[in-house]
Amino acid sequence: MTNVCMLIRVLRGKGPGVLSKLKKLPQVKSAHLVLGRYDVVAFAETRTYRAVTALSLKVNAIEGVKSSETLVEVA
Repeated sequence: MTNVCMLIRVLRGKGPGVLSKLKKLPQVKSAHLVLGRYDVVAFAETRTYRAVTALSLKVNAIEGVKSSETLVEVA
């Protein structure tokens, strides 16, 4: 399994909707609204590194997502 942390910026007022859609993705194990540089943090598991790319594309396609950064666990 590949563990990832996704740091997500959303458009103003879109946080709750983005959070709801993230939590429906089967790879996302937890997601939270946060204060700071990013608006949402999501923790996910994928089977392969290629699946990380697919998940990132899905997240960025969610209405209200402005940008994201994906951190992949290496150890």
